[in-house]
Amino acid sequence: MTTQSRTSPAPATGGGSAPRRWLALAVLCVALLIVNLDSTVLNVALPTLVRDLHATDSQLQWIVDAYVIVFAGLLLVMGSLADRIGRKRVFGAGLVTFAAGSAWAAFSGSVGMLIAARAFMGIGAAMMMPSTLSIITDAFRDPGERQRAIGLWAATSGIGVALGPIVGGLLLAHFWWGSVFLINVPVAAAGLACAIPLVPDSKNPAAKRPDLAGALLSTSGLGLVLWAIIEAPAHGWSSALVIGAGLAGVAVLGLFTVWELRSSHPMLDLSFFRNRRFSGAITSVGLVTFGLIGSLFVLTQFLQFELGYTALQAGLRVIPAAAAIAVIAPLSAYAVRLAGSKLTLAAGLLVIAAGLWQLSTATTGSSYLDTLPGMILLGVGAGLAMPCATASVMGSLPQEHTGVGSATNGTFLQVGGALGVAVIGSLLATRYQDQMTGALAGYHIPAPAMRLILGSLGGALAVAGNLGGYLGAALAHLARTAFMSGMDLGLRTGAVVAAAGVVLALAVMPSRPPAGPGITGAGPAPSATTPEPEPAAPQPR
Repeated sequence: MTTQSRTSPAPATGGGSAPRRWLALAVLCVALLIVNLDSTVLNVALPTLVRDLHATDSQLQWIVDAYVIVFAGLLLVMGSLADRIGRKRVFGAGLVTFAAGSAWAAFSGSVGMLIAARAFMGIGAAMMMPSTLSIITDAFRDPGERQRAIGLWAATSGIGVALGPIVGGLLLAHFWWGSVFLINVPVAAAGLACAIPLVPDSKNPAAKRPDLAGALLSTSGLGLVLWAIIEAPAHGWSSALVIGAGLAGVAVLGLFTVWELRSSHPMLDLSFFRNRRFSGAITSVGLVTFGLIGSLFVLTQFLQFELGYTALQAGLRVIPAAAAIAVIAPLSAYAVRLAGSKLTLAAGLLVIAAGLWQLSTATTGSSYLDTLPGMILLGVGAGLAMPCATASVMGSLPQEHTGVGSATNGTFLQVGGALGVAVIGSLLATRYQDQMTGALAGYHIPAPAMRLILGSLGGALAVAGNLGGYLGAALAHLARTAFMSGMDLGLRTGAVVAAAGVVLALAVMPSRPPAGPGITGAGPAPSATTPEPEPAAPQPR
């Protein structure tokens, strides 16, 4: 996928008046805001979904990961489609799709409907994200203006992630859980109304056709692997169904690899991975989000179910991690200049591992202050590692491939987070169910109540509340203890994965950023595509 416009000549300052360009940028940033906000706004709503929809732990994982799987699976192919038929068209269609999916999610009456709606939202997000930076690239031809525009775009990404838990908490304090999705609808409608007159269109007539087969293979293969991981606690890790689904997913991903190697228009150029700098850095990107997103999935439940905070209070207490990322990320470039990319990336992953390990020491007697150091360490490590890894990815590629390289970076961001939620969440669920099953083996508990107890901590606390008295208190304590044991296991596993990333970074990364056309500075990590450098001259029609 390329992000260069070849539609018409334009002066160096870009097409259209300066105010119009900046107004178009504002529209694109608002769309980007809701996409990034939606990736974190749901975290604080998870306990509410347990109470209102009786969602189990595995269903919570699917509610989060359905969006991410589709988003990641279609990100590259939607970028190619936008280049081919017009970026404004695909962007507008993405807004409509995202709004429709949000309305569907808001009024879903069951967990299954909500999961399907979240997957549909992922289609809209994948259509919008690659188009935003491509349109910015075409509209801002002056290098100085383009740099400022992309800086605002990147800042919007960070703001959306940081605001998500707060916005979610505020909405849940006054409205029902569907409001965290419904808020997207008026914002998307306003964005579309403004985009029609303000956002310029562009496309690349030389763009290759989208690799639909590759998108189908990658999405289905990843989906099968995640299904096996997420459903293993319910069916058993050794069950034929789980093993079969996992092997089938690996086989489909193998077919995807073969297809990409032989296709004349691959959505992912696998030759990039022959470069050890690229493969090491892109893997590190996924490992960072594996620990960060996976830990947030369980921590928001810990803050509400274990410590008793409301959704808003829990959202506010996640701010230190987001603030640490915002403070440290701009300083990552200085760390690279002083210590080199290898040591900076390794240090970031090591700090993430330390944060996850500190969080894994929490018990039923722990307070918020006991977990605060781990949250801050998580943010510091992510702020240090993510920009460095992204810069290394881009710096390892030739100029003509920076667009698809950044899209690949965005895909690994999403896949890493999806795997983090699946693995850490499933380890939690497995330990929780094993301990609860063993502890309650001698009691005659009705099957519906037992399903609630084993389904999630929230379900167990609901049953305990109905019981009341000594038995209710004992069940609640038992469930909280089992949950904390499972959370600790999941977080320790995340720490081990991050520590393995340290070894990988030290083994394959260069000491200094490679010279070349890639990104040499650091800043907030992009979510989708990064524009190619300025061409020597505009391309004629």
